[in-house]
Amino acid sequence: MSEKPNFLYIMCDQLRADWLGCYGHKVVKTPNIDALAATGTRFDKFYVASPICMPNRASFMTGRFPSVNGLRWNGCSLPQRANTFVDVLRKAGYNTASIGKSHLQPFTEVEAEKRGLDGDNMPIQEAWEPDNGRYDLEQPSQYRGSDRFEFPLPYYGFNHVDMVTGHGDRAGGHYLQWFRDQHENWEQLRSPQSQLPHSYTCPQGYRTAIPEDSYPTAYIRNSAKKFLSEQSGAERPFFAYVSFADPHHPFNPPGKYWDMYDPDDFDLTLRFDDHKNPPPPLVHAHATFIAGGGQKTPQTAFMANERQQKEIMALTAGMLTMIDDAVGELVQTLKDTGQYDNTVIVFNSDHGDYMGDFDMMLKGAWPLESINRVPMIWSDPLDRVERTTTALTSTIDISASVIDRAGLQPYFGIQGESFLECVQGNQHHRDDIFIEYNDPLSRMGFSEPARVRTVLTDKWRLTTYKDQEWGELYDRQRDPQETQNLWDDPSHAPAKAEMFERLAANLIAQMDESPRSALLA
Repeated sequence: MSEKPNFLYIMCDQLRADWLGCYGHKVVKTPNIDALAATGTRFDKFYVASPICMPNRASFMTGRFPSVNGLRWNGCSLPQRANTFVDVLRKAGYNTASIGKSHLQPFTEVEAEKRGLDGDNMPIQEAWEPDNGRYDLEQPSQYRGSDRFEFPLPYYGFNHVDMVTGHGDRAGGHYLQWFRDQHENWEQLRSPQSQLPHSYTCPQGYRTAIPEDSYPTAYIRNSAKKFLSEQSGAERPFFAYVSFADPHHPFNPPGKYWDMYDPDDFDLTLRFDDHKNPPPPLVHAHATFIAGGGQKTPQTAFMANERQQKEIMALTAGMLTMIDDAVGELVQTLKDTGQYDNTVIVFNSDHGDYMGDFDMMLKGAWPLESINRVPMIWSDPLDRVERTTTALTSTIDISASVIDRAGLQPYFGIQGESFLECVQGNQHHRDDIFIEYNDPLSRMGFSEPARVRTVLTDKWRLTTYKDQEWGELYDRQRDPQETQNLWDDPSHAPAKAEMFERLAANLIAQMDESPRSALLA
C-alpha cells in the first residue's frame, strides 16, 4: 500500500446542500452519504465559485476563478494549457481517473458550432487565437462509432477517462457506446415515445423505459467500482473522480426510484409572495409564469405551480437516492479491497438548485443561497470522526486542499487556500466568499447576457449586476431566507459600502498572476 493517501472524490450535479439527510432534509433518504458525514467533517458554509456547471467545474480543477481560468460560462472550454491539481497528482505518481461527467469542454454540437471550434473563423471572431489543443473530445461525434472512443491522454491531468456527457437517460459519451452494445433496441428505449405510463405534469418529467442497471448512474457506479477494485495492491496511489450527472434535470429516475417518493410528502416553504420586494429576475419569472410562458431553453430557470414543484422534488429525490445507493457500493468496494483505511473520501456538488425557493426551479442569474451553497463532506482515514465546521469555504479551495493532503506543493497562480485545518474542526477559513456568474445568452429578463458578482459574509450578501441600476443587499442573520432586499434602504448604507469594499478587493484580485514575474522568481 502506498504511503500517500488515495482519494475517492464523488461529485453530484445540481444538488443544493440542504437536500441531504445529514444537512437536515426530513424526507430524502441518503443513509450512505450521511454515513460519510458521520465519519468525517461536514462543511456547513461551503459555496461555489460560480453556480453553473462548467465554470465551477473548471474552478474545481484549477483552483482559479472563472474570469482567470478561462472557462467563464457554459459553452466555453477549459484551455488545455491550464494546470490542474490532477496534473500535480499525476506528475507525483498518482493514477488519476475521471469517471462520469467531466464537462470541461462543450458536449453539445450547438455549443461547439457557436464557438467556432473548427478553428476556421476563430482568429477573426475571437480575441484569442485557437491553441493547439483539441476541444472536440466531449462532442457527440466522437462516440457514434461502435468502437470505444479512446481519449488522447492525459486529459486535464487524468490518465484514465470514462466519459459521460449530458444528463438523465439521454446521456452520451462512453456510456452511450456501452448502452448501444448492451441493447439492440437502444433507440427505442431512449425514445420519448417509449416512456412508461405516469400521471406527472411537471416540465422535463418523464418515466424512462431504460432499466435501472442501464441508467447512467449505474454505469458510472459500475465503472468506478471496477477502477477501484483494480487499484487493490497497486504501488501507486490513486485519485478517482466519480462524477454523477444526476440529480440534474430532466427528471427521470429509473425503475423503483421513479415512485420511491410521494410528491405530497414535500412541503413548499418559500413562495413568491414571501419576498417583500422581489428583484427584477423574480418579477420577470412570475410574469412569464402568469402569462403561461415556458422556458427559453431547457436550462433556463422557471417558475412552476405547486403540484409541479412537488413532483420535481419527488423525482429529484429518487435520482438522489439512486446516487446514495451507488455511494454505498463504492465505499463498500474500498472496504472489500482493503483500501478504505488509506482513502480520503469526499462528497460534493458542482452547484445547487432553486428547488422551489420563491416557486423557482433550476438555477440562473439570480444568486440565491440554494444555488450557491452546496454539500461538502470530507472523510479522512487519519481521523474518521464526525465534525461540523461553519468556516466560509469555497470550491476554489478544493484543489489546494487535495494537493496539501497529498503532501505536495501547489503551482504558482492558484487562488484557492487549503482548508485542511477546517477538516480538523477549525471554524474559520475565509472572511468572505466571492462568486461569479456569467450567462452565455440573455435570460431571466436581462436584455444582455447577465454578468453578476456576489460577495457574502456570515452577516451580509451583496450582489451587483452589470449595467443595472438595481442590486441586492440582504441581512443573512436577521433574514436568512433573503426575503427583503435592503439595497435602497438608507439605514443600511454603511453595510452596503463595507460590502462594496469587499467586492472591490475581490475584483482587484481577479488577475492571472501566472506566469511568475522574473523579478519574483
